[in-house]
Amino acid sequence: MLDRIDIHIEVQAVKYEKFQFNEKEETSEVIRNRVNRAREIQVNRYRGLNIMSNSQLSPNLINKYCSLDEKGNDILKKAFDRLGLTARAYSKILKLARTIADIDGEENILANHIAEAIQYRDLDRKYWKGKSK
Repeated sequence: MLDRIDIHIEVQAVKYEKFQFNEKEETSEVIRNRVNRAREIQVNRYRGLNIMSNSQLSPNLINKYCSLDEKGNDILKKAFDRLGLTARAYSKILKLARTIADIDGEENILANHIAEAIQYRDLDRKYWKGKSK
């Protein structure tokens, strides 16, 4: 069942002292603007394809719009070898990496986008590591 969820992470409890710092945080408006830019990129990219977002990519469209360079491919291969991920996880990681690249304003998926997308598969690592599929 977890394999059908795009992002799953565990969040650790935060100590009260952590809230005492006066670190400058992004405002909701800044975050909203970045997300809206990424959504606009996706709408424009998929114009005429009857889809509006990366989450709707079919396997053929994943191949077209989620290509990886050698470094990104190596990171993904190592994650699959170590974690025993499924084909569904592969698609979800690529679509999520495409979204992360869009948020960063990058035309191509970079290795750091793949690494970040894999990090959002936290429960795969916790519950499925080393188990056969």
